[in-house]
Amino acid sequence: MQKTAVLCGCGSMAKGWLKAIADHEDLASRVRIVGLVDLDLANARRLAEDCGLGDVPTFTDLDQALSELKPDFLFDIVIPVARPAVVETGLNHGCHVLSEKPMANSLDESRSLIEKASAAGRVHAIVQNRRYIQGVRRLRAFIGSGAIGELTGLHADFFIGAHFGGFREDMDNVLLLDMAIHTFDAARFMSGKVPEAVYCHETNPRGSWYRTGASAFAIFEMSDGVRFTYQGSWCAEGANTSWESAWRITGSKGTVLWDGLDDFRAHRVAADEGFLRDQEAIEVPEAADLSETEGHASVIRAFLNAIENGAAPETRAEDNIRSLAMVMGAIESARTGQRVMIREG
Repeated sequence: MQKTAVLCGCGSMAKGWLKAIADHEDLASRVRIVGLVDLDLANARRLAEDCGLGDVPTFTDLDQALSELKPDFLFDIVIPVARPAVVETGLNHGCHVLSEKPMANSLDESRSLIEKASAAGRVHAIVQNRRYIQGVRRLRAFIGSGAIGELTGLHADFFIGAHFGGFREDMDNVLLLDMAIHTFDAARFMSGKVPEAVYCHETNPRGSWYRTGASAFAIFEMSDGVRFTYQGSWCAEGANTSWESAWRITGSKGTVLWDGLDDFRAHRVAADEGFLRDQEAIEVPEAADLSETEGHASVIRAFLNAIENGAAPETRAEDNIRSLAMVMGAIESARTGQRVMIREG
C-alpha cells in the first residue's frame, strides 16, 4: 500500500531525495508526496515544478500542512538549527520522520528527539546516505573477513574546495558538523568499533571563504586499540579528493587503500622474514547486496521497511547519535584544546 509524505525544506538538497524516489520503481510505488513546506512559498512551488509533482499543495506552515494532509511520514530537509522543532512537530502529528543530517545541533537536542520518537512509537531515522555506497559496504565486509588481519587503524584524507554559498559559509564548525560526520560515520560503520575519545584541532586557513572552521584534524581512540585519524578541508583548491575521502586502512597483516571512487588496492605480508617483508596483492570483493549501495534510495528503502514491518533502520536516530557524538566531541576538543571523552546517547 502506498504511503503518503510531506516534505519540509525545499532547497537544493530536496531534489536528491525526490530523484531517488522517482528513479527507483520500488520506491515510487510506495511513496506519494502529498505536500511541500518551505518558509519561502516560491521555493516549494519551484521544487514541485522542477520535480514533476504537478499541483501538489504547498505551505509555509508545517503544522497546517500536517493537520490538513495527515501524511504517514515527514521528510525533514530543513537547515540544522530548525530541525528539532520540525521533527517534534512531525511526531506530534503521528508521523514517522526521516531527517537530513545532522540529526540536531547538540547531543541534548538529539537525546530529546530520540525520547520523543520513542514515546510516540514512531520511527525517526537520519539520511546518512554515504554509508550506503558500494565502497563503504565493500570495505566493511573486507575488514570483517580478516583478509588484512586484525584491524589497527583507519586514516581518511578529505580535501575539497567547495563553494556552496548560502548558510554553510556562515556556519560554526562547518566542516566538522556538516560534512565530516559522513566520514566519521563511515569509520564507525566500517570498523565496527566504538569511539571512546578524540583530540581535534580546527582551523580556518588563509583564503577561506567560510566564516570559520573550514579545516580540521582529528585523532579518535576507538575500542580495541584501533585509531582513526581524519584530516580535512573544505577550502583546499587544486587537488580534490573524492567526497568519500581517500582511505588507508591498516591491519596486523596488511593494508587496503581506497581513493573514495573505484580504485581499491590491498596487500598483505607473504613472508615471515626480511627487513621489509614480501607482499602479495589481494582482491577486495564487490558488495554482495547492490540494493544497499544506492545512497539516498537505500536509506529511504530501509526507512519504509521499518515502518511496514518493524525492521530497525540502520541509520535510526538511536544509532546515528553515536556518529554525532564523534562530531560533538571533536568540536569540544577543538574549542578547549584538550582530549575529550566521547559520550554516547
